[in-house]
Amino acid sequence: MGPLVLNTRPKTDSADLEASLQTRGYRVLSAPMLEIEFPAQTRPFDPTPYQALIFTSANGLRAFARLSQDRYQTALCVGDATARLAADMGFNRIESANGDIHDLAALIRERISPAMGPLFHPAARKTAGDLGEILRDGGYQIDRQTVYTAHASQTLPQQILDAIAAHHIDAVLFFSPRTAETFVKLVKSYKLEGELTDTCAICLSPAVQLRTADLTWQRTHVASKPTQEYLLSILDQSFSSV
Repeated sequence: MGPLVLNTRPKTDSADLEASLQTRGYRVLSAPMLEIEFPAQTRPFDPTPYQALIFTSANGLRAFARLSQDRYQTALCVGDATARLAADMGFNRIESANGDIHDLAALIRERISPAMGPLFHPAARKTAGDLGEILRDGGYQIDRQTVYTAHASQTLPQQILDAIAAHHIDAVLFFSPRTAETFVKLVKSYKLEGELTDTCAICLSPAVQLRTADLTWQRTHVASKPTQEYLLSILDQSFSSV
């Protein structure tokens, strides 16, 4: 029987992850820390002013699909998983930064001329970084539009509470600072902060790890690159060394 892993990603992002975990021999519990809401769009979207589209998450792609059927622009994607979804949705010109928002900014500087026109960035109300600010000194015009909202969970399922209290969970996966922050707040609200001393925190980046620091873990591990593939690799390494 493999280690028991708690997945905290939203349901919209979990199917591929949970399939990969099960293929690797892990048992999986899920407690989404964020619920994704796609509000109805009240005005038509005109893509013609934009030379390219920026996708910092798969949910940004899903939201864009509700805005427009156009797929002719270049899709600039933060990572390979988002790029694969873009391909599935019919985009033909796709660039992947295979990293985080800073890698995506570097890709934009390398491949896109600001003189050719603005870029459209469908995003959440709250984001892990401000791409427009990062690229401001390069003269890029980025039109960021809120197209979905991520609501923080207010509770933990009873099954998860029982598993934490019984020290049954071997690892918790964290993909974003907000997800980690929400989990920590909920654990504290249930007064379970001392019950994770046998559990590993597996974090996508140092910024994510920082948000887990208020809890006492057996160990924390950070993926060497901020992608799902690297996070799963560090998860495997954490148990192969035990």
